Amino acid sequence: MKKIILFISFFSGSGAWLSGQDTFSICAVDTITGEVGSAGASCIDASAIAGGVVIISDVHPGVGVIHTQSYWLSSNQNYAKSLMNVGLPPQQIIDSLVANDAQNNPGIRQYGIVDLFGTGARSAAFTGVNCLNYKNHILGYNYAIQGNILLGQQILDSMESRFLNTTGDLACKLMAAMQGAKVVGADTRCTTSGNSSLSSFLRTACPGGMILNLVVPQGPAGFEPIDSLQTLFDNVHNCSIPINCLSGISQAGNTEDFFVDVMPNPFSETTTLKITTKEKSNSMLEIFSGQGLPVMRENLKNKMEIVIEKKKLSSGIYFYKVTSDTGKMVSGKLVVL
Repeated sequence: MKKIILFISFFSGSGAWLSGQDTFSICAVDTITGEVGSAGASCIDASAIAGGVVIISDVHPGVGVIHTQSYWLSSNQNYAKSLMNVGLPPQQIIDSLVANDAQNNPGIRQYGIVDLFGTGARSAAFTGVNCLNYKNHILGYNYAIQGNILLGQQILDSMESRFLNTTGDLACKLMAAMQGAKVVGADTRCTTSGNSSLSSFLRTACPGGMILNLVVPQGPAGFEPIDSLQTLFDNVHNCSIPINCLSGISQAGNTEDFFVDVMPNPFSETTTLKITTKEKSNSMLEIFSGQGLPVMRENLKNKMEIVIEKKKLSSGIYFYKVTSDTGKMVSGKLVVL
């Protein structure tokens, strides 16, 4: 989704208060596929709060996304969640958040909310007058982009331009938007450390549940969390093959002379990955977690199939990639029950 000091206080009753965090983020929906998505980066890192900036993201599969940032309060986020759960539209959720702020101080908060509505979408955002400069938000038909303590308006504009002008599915557009903010000091507290931010995330969900949940909570001094997020993203997603909310993610690269079958999928005990090829070649199998982290790597040599046992993988969503030594590649999704 980074190394700078963030001040944190904890208050009983109203939840954690993240003091003055500088954050840029985007939430969006795809009215064609029913996908919803959330991405952002900030000077929050895992030494400050577990997972870093991902704490601002509240994804409701099949419904929408809520971002609560700038002096984040769990009580405000939970209140917003309850309002989306009962079907309130984004603008009404924000109006209620402002009117019922847990500390009666809505001027220091920032929100972005997008939802699916019939065959369309609705979006709303709020930037409190007392958020730290530079602060602003941009609204589109199916997206909301917001940030505070930014280098300037160009960060938000670049995110919007990349989102709108990138081809591919929602995940690819969100990743492009994050790359649009990869500027030293985009989050101004990171100017001296030479990176854009400290932590980053990208999450997408289909109506049936989360598909991608990529989180970069922190890293060594001087690393760029958006590049780290891109690495995780590239491990599990190919932008030439869009996510299909009916099957999770389409198989990429299948051709008549190089094909992969996985049966059964989902599986609860074992599944067999079978390779069909017209040419003899060695293949490499790689399996990645839903967070884009490698969990298994095996040289199949001349084997045409491999049995994967559940005991090697805990329940969840995984992505596999099979690459031949001639450069052909097939990827897809594994679901372990």
